[in-house]
Amino acid sequence: MKYTKVFVNGTFDILHYGHFRLLEAAAELGDKLYVAIDTDERIKEKKGEHRPFHNIMERKEMLESIKWVDNVFAFSSDSELITLIRAIDPDVYVIGSDYKDKPIVGSEYLRNIVFIPRIEKFSTTKIMNYELQTTTSI
Repeated sequence: MKYTKVFVNGTFDILHYGHFRLLEAAAELGDKLYVAIDTDERIKEKKGEHRPFHNIMERKEMLESIKWVDNVFAFSSDSELITLIRAIDPDVYVIGSDYKDKPIVGSEYLRNIVFIPRIEKFSTTKIMNYELQTTTSI
């Protein structure tokens, strides 16, 4: 079944292979892919003072350059994310399988939720921890 509007949200701080596979899979489900990203302030609150690695404009521009992505929006709170979900009114919401048993913000406004299998090997945190270990051991 082909949907019209597909919605994905996340930090998308350091883009990696797992992100690309998620976005590609999401794009295959519809005609338009909308991506919402956390603001820098929200990421600092959730992930600590050293994040994000890339600021909001850099992350937005990188995502907009990906052929599957049609629009990128930023949000700074759960209520702003819900407002975006309600405004876009997506036919399907795509999220990584690691969120299967977790609450999904705005789920009451989502018609279809599709969980994409996470590629365990790839994670921003793992990449950043590796970089930190590499630079501190030199």
